[in-house]
Amino acid sequence: MTTTFHSTRSTTDSLTAKQAIRKGIADDGGLFVSDALGKTKVDVASLPGKSYQQIAAEVLGALLPDFTAEELGQCIADAYGEQWSDERITPLKPLGDDYVLELFNGPTSAFKDVALQILPRFMAHTTPADGDADEKIMILTATSGDTGKAALAGFADAPGTAITVFYPEGKVSQVQELQMTTQAGSNVQVAAVEGNFDDAQSAVKRIFGDRALAERLAGNSHVVLSSANSINVGRLVPQVVYYFSAYAQLLADQVINVGDEVEFVVPTGNFGDILAGYYAKLLGLPVKHLVVASDKNNVLFDFLTTGTYNRQRPFFQTISPSMDILISSNLERMLYYLSEGDTRLISMLMNDLNKWGTYEIPEELLAKIRQIFGTGWADEDQVRESIKHCWDENHYVIDPHTACGYYLLEQMPRDPLTPRVLLSTASPYKFPRVVNEALASTPPAPTSSAWMCWPTRPAPPPRPPCVVLRPPTCGSRTSWPSTAWRTTWRRPPRRCDSPLTALTDNSQPIHALPACIGFLFSDVTSRRSRHVQACPSLVTRGFLAAFHLQRANGVLLVFSRKAGIAMLPANGKIHVVC
Repeated sequence: MTTTFHSTRSTTDSLTAKQAIRKGIADDGGLFVSDALGKTKVDVASLPGKSYQQIAAEVLGALLPDFTAEELGQCIADAYGEQWSDERITPLKPLGDDYVLELFNGPTSAFKDVALQILPRFMAHTTPADGDADEKIMILTATSGDTGKAALAGFADAPGTAITVFYPEGKVSQVQELQMTTQAGSNVQVAAVEGNFDDAQSAVKRIFGDRALAERLAGNSHVVLSSANSINVGRLVPQVVYYFSAYAQLLADQVINVGDEVEFVVPTGNFGDILAGYYAKLLGLPVKHLVVASDKNNVLFDFLTTGTYNRQRPFFQTISPSMDILISSNLERMLYYLSEGDTRLISMLMNDLNKWGTYEIPEELLAKIRQIFGTGWADEDQVRESIKHCWDENHYVIDPHTACGYYLLEQMPRDPLTPRVLLSTASPYKFPRVVNEALASTPPAPTSSAWMCWPTRPAPPPRPPCVVLRPPTCGSRTSWPSTAWRTTWRRPPRRCDSPLTALTDNSQPIHALPACIGFLFSDVTSRRSRHVQACPSLVTRGFLAAFHLQRANGVLLVFSRKAGIAMLPANGKIHVVC
């Protein structure tokens, strides 16, 4: 049987798994999904005694049926071999009365290795037999920290591919930045972005959505674009395997019997890691709850408790940088499946998010989500406290991202009959300063209970101010926010006549920049919605300029974080909007 994939926003295209992996993202900006997900179940009773590689073959065979057993076997053998420090790949270890699933034993010490060691192998098998013999794949990837190094390491010197990684300058750890910028390989490029992860990710998505650019690259350079982010289904599905591996290890240790349910606590920002757990549930894994652990950038917490997703909010640079994300792309896939494949609804929601920075889902959909997903978040002090508490109680060191999950693990209600597994997403040695400071610190005074929400309990009361702006609800999702709401929260800019220069690394005025490969338009008067404009000459020098653009009153507004807002009339003369 050949499983077909289509966009979350339409059913126009019908692609095989290989085609979806090669393409990365749908033409309409949606993510590839398969309506066949869950029709084939994995036999959990057969898992005990199997190696990680054997479990991977069974799970990936169910998710990617157009790959032959021989192709999958080769990909798995190459991806999960001697480059891993533990032969179990993702070992499960006791953590007090609970368990921790170590996902960081790969070559870059992050959970992203699980998928990004095998994705290049998948890519090598996606070239159509009647395709262009000279065709090459250009991987464009945005990273909040760990994906970048894992992707660079996976694709380094891989034949027929090249990769460029964009990361937010100053918003990853020093170790993460050094890992990326020192990566060897003739086909790898790294670019720092002025802005945050959402800026970089939105720009990459925009480039993928530029059909004219894709046609030019294919025709002139024999290049196709793809992604190594979890928006690529080939990056997502390998993560499903370690949920089954954790269950197999619990069975082997006689902690559970076949059919017993398990709870998973997952630190996540882009929703990919926990979405893989939902995929595992659809494949037959007995998952009771999936708990979303967030840091101070708790957009997912607010969404899962209120049903309103709002990225128009302060962005915090935290000690868990890989979770500093306000646009969780993979949430779109979850909404698709729990809305029973309502592509029209998903398209409306994503359009609202792109246009207004917010959307609201129906109550009945929120109720279905909350039956499966719990949620909570930890602030900076609680993360540090959790690192120390985990060491003091269990003699086990965790990184700041895992600490968000550990804090929830300690606070959430416990069912003594249901084992709980915490996913440890990165090695603590990638964050030495934060971890050392936390271990040497004096624990803060006890705080009130965490802001959390569990599927079996009612939602907690609203948390104190610092909540995001939320527009009033009106009859139609397509008509709000109202003009009055926008006026309330958005101040028009003041104009002045200072010339705008020194926006780039070679001090070119903005009107002298070469033609750009993509534009993203947003409401710059709010100074909240941030997008990235990538110019080829800048990218080749390892620099990505961050501008915000909008057409207003016949002019083009361009925002630079360093130089303010510039107005470009038709004659090209530049004035600053202060």
